[in-house]
Amino acid sequence: MYEQMIRYYTYGIQGLDTLQSVFALVLRGWLAYVFFLSGLTKIKSWQTTLWLFQYEYSVPVIPYAAAAWMATIAELVLPPLLALGILTRPMAIILFVFNLVAMYSYPDISPAGTKQHMMWGMMIAVLVFYGAGKISVDHWVKGRLNRNSA
Repeated sequence: MYEQMIRYYTYGIQGLDTLQSVFALVLRGWLAYVFFLSGLTKIKSWQTTLWLFQYEYSVPVIPYAAAAWMATIAELVLPPLLALGILTRPMAIILFVFNLVAMYSYPDISPAGTKQHMMWGMMIAVLVFYGAGKISVDHWVKGRLNRNSA
């Protein structure tokens, strides 16, 4: 009886291990979607974006126009790389910092907005600590490098 329970447990764990890469792909896709849409919104009305960065957001140290450009570029470049699983961990670290700055630079953020940024931060942290999974360019490149070095 115990042997059968252990076998079922082992099958369950193997199934979860298989789904781990799918889970990472879904995380990457969702985060890419959210942040890329935000970048598209910024370029859709550049004057509004500049106004928001000048009067609403309080990004420290950086001039508002530079902050607007940096945020827009980050939201348009990082998400596709993340979605494809290209340099996932470095991109996720940059996106994590970007998310923190976005959350803390808007003084009138609502409690719901704070929770949303915290949720995104946790999702990004999963990618930082566990990587992109097997359904990614990172995994493919790693396999190619391992084959070439052997």
